[in-house]
Amino acid sequence: MDEELLELQRQFQFAQQAKSSIRLSERNVVELIQKLQQLQIIDFELLHTVSGKEYITLDQLRNEMVSEVRKLGRVSVIDLADTTGVDLYYVEKQAQRIVADHAEFMLNQGEIMSDSYWDSVAEEVNERLQECSQIALTELAAQLNVGLDLVASVLEPRLGTMVKGRLEGGQLYTPAYVARMNAMVRGAARGITVPTNLTVLWTSLQQLLQEMGGTGGVAVDGSFFQSLFNGLVKEGEIQGSVRAGVHWTPAVFAIAQKESVDSFFSQNSFISYEVLHKLGIPQPIQFLQSRYPEGKPLVTTFVHQSMIDMLDAATEDAIERGSWSDSLSLLPSSFTPQDAAKMLSLCQSVQLALKSNKAHIFGEFYVLSSSFMKDICDRVVKELETLGVSGSFGSKMSDDLQVTNEAKGYDSGRLNESNEMASDAGANKHSDKGSKKKKGKATGNAAANLSESGPDNQEQASTKSKKNQRKSKDTSSQTSDSKSGSRKESVKMKDDNLSSPSEEWIVQKITTLFPEFEEQGLDDPETILEPLANKLRPTIISSWMEKRKALLTENADRMKRLLDNLQKKLDESFLNMQLYEKALELFEDDQSTSVVLHRHLLRTVAAPMVDMLLHDLDEHNKLKNGVEVQEAPSSESISVSPGDRVAISKSFPRPLANKALAVVEALEGKNVEVFMDAFRAVTEESALPLKRLDKKLERTLLHSYRKELTSQVSAETDPVSLLPKVVSLLYIQVYHKALQAPGRAISVAISQLKDKLDESAHKVLTDYQAATVTLLALLSAAPGDDDDCASDRILSKRELLESQMWDLKSLVLTNTQQSS
Repeated sequence: MDEELLELQRQFQFAQQAKSSIRLSERNVVELIQKLQQLQIIDFELLHTVSGKEYITLDQLRNEMVSEVRKLGRVSVIDLADTTGVDLYYVEKQAQRIVADHAEFMLNQGEIMSDSYWDSVAEEVNERLQECSQIALTELAAQLNVGLDLVASVLEPRLGTMVKGRLEGGQLYTPAYVARMNAMVRGAARGITVPTNLTVLWTSLQQLLQEMGGTGGVAVDGSFFQSLFNGLVKEGEIQGSVRAGVHWTPAVFAIAQKESVDSFFSQNSFISYEVLHKLGIPQPIQFLQSRYPEGKPLVTTFVHQSMIDMLDAATEDAIERGSWSDSLSLLPSSFTPQDAAKMLSLCQSVQLALKSNKAHIFGEFYVLSSSFMKDICDRVVKELETLGVSGSFGSKMSDDLQVTNEAKGYDSGRLNESNEMASDAGANKHSDKGSKKKKGKATGNAAANLSESGPDNQEQASTKSKKNQRKSKDTSSQTSDSKSGSRKESVKMKDDNLSSPSEEWIVQKITTLFPEFEEQGLDDPETILEPLANKLRPTIISSWMEKRKALLTENADRMKRLLDNLQKKLDESFLNMQLYEKALELFEDDQSTSVVLHRHLLRTVAAPMVDMLLHDLDEHNKLKNGVEVQEAPSSESISVSPGDRVAISKSFPRPLANKALAVVEALEGKNVEVFMDAFRAVTEESALPLKRLDKKLERTLLHSYRKELTSQVSAETDPVSLLPKVVSLLYIQVYHKALQAPGRAISVAISQLKDKLDESAHKVLTDYQAATVTLLALLSAAPGDDDDCASDRILSKRELLESQMWDLKSLVLTNTQQSS
């Protein structure tokens, strides 16, 4: 057998050493391989190498790759492609299969790593950890050029075996270091006696470690401390409770909490939630209800049932005696009104008295018996009767316009419909609100001379007014006859605000008749006196209604005089307004100037007219309802703020109120025509007809206005005030229009006169206007009285303007005489 083998070896060696007489080229070999593959003699896949001169099977490729990985431990797929000489595509594909077939291999970011590699890494990490006591995983990941998660997943199964340490919060610690930190956490936690935020504690420990280790001290993450702390709590080495993961309450503090709460509650039968908040109890109601099931939670306090029984007995005694009780004064000073109200809702006797109408609660905690309230009502009504007989309270009572007018025979056509439709809400809102009056100078007085220059026109307007009055009287008479006496009585009964004593008056009388309220220190009437007066007021009114009929005719004469005077003043003011309105037509092409003139006319002429109308209508309304209104002197002008205009308008009956609000809105606008239409609508609704300006009245008013302006120009000594008067006088001479222009529009108004005046006259006027503007600019820019230079310039400019003033007066007065 051995000889046969030796013979075969010699033959094989001879065959190898023998030189072939026939050699195949590379192309023939490739074709031969392809033919064998076609004949399926070679039925496995062959791969070309990168050089193209060699074939390699997949098994051989995998074997070479596995051998390389086992030899090196960590190999890149790219390096394997270079080592095997195979294209990277096939290497990557076989790398995945190798990792799937070999559990000790892993593929990560184009690299194949073996367990032996990670074992060696773990040994190195362990050696380094024992030297440093701590290693950050981020540092290892950066050093190994792998991901942080991969390092953690590889080291975790080797902790305690190959790596002697503990992984926490991305850090590796040695057991000795962990034991040391555990002792620090345990000591710090046991030293805490009050609720503490653990984050603050961990920060303190970190600072302590830094101070102990200096600049090279080990940085410890707070999550490591938290993990150690949770383990100590679970093992029972520290006693307490953790809320929301970071709020630590030591057991010693919880025991002290409960002892403090028990002591206070047992001594006082109540405890406020604020006390529990100071003790660190976040949910006091739940805490107290679980500890004292017999207690009752209030708004700010927790009370024992015995305190509720005490309040119930004291209040029941006051009700039986026909008196009243201040529940809050019977409770400790820490109780709030809401607490007292809650306790009253828990008192059985009080709730029974409320259901049977034997008692009433005011101001949340005042309990008044029904008999006591009846006594108050009887005594206040008696006081009212005394005042009603003596007449001292008559100014605060109302009178009925319809009954008064029938008794006096007065024309009830004016405001008749408004009086019938007066709403309770409007009267209630404005009963105690008087009109604001300010002294001022009337803006337009051209119509004041109407009686001297235009008697025919005045007589004609008076005739029209009388016709309107007669027509209104007939209409009012028909309306009055169609209404029954019972309806009149119901209208009077509904007017329960201005037609009856106010709540303030009732409060004052209750305080006077029952001084015990003041003795109890009730300085604020809103707590009990005002609600009490509001509840008793309907009863008081119904008891006193019979006495008020004697006061129905008291204000009739004054109301008649008020409407007559208002009619005269409206006629005068409205004629002036129509006169000034015609001058606005000259500036319709200049939109900006037109807006300025419209607004100026609304502010200077229309506003006083509206204020006068609203004030007198409001006064008429108050007189109708019996409100005392002090009669202002006829010479006193009336000024009402925009807010009061709206308030007064809303107090009127709805049809009149809507139109009055439209007038107020138009007054704040920039169109005189819109205002005039709205104003006429209000006066028509109020049965106050207005005179319309005809040609004859216009000539008469212009003549009077021109005469007045001429006298004012002659007497004027102020050079600045002279200019607008001169311009107005020139417009009357040139355009026969009464212009009311503010300072901003004077320059435009002068430019309109350029074609109507001589060139020299217009130059005098423009020079004077320029000098006036310069003087006003110097006055506004003057820094103060101490600047002598500025004062000299102002004085010089004023002297120049005064010298020009006489030329301007001479020019205007000469033109006036010529035109006359």
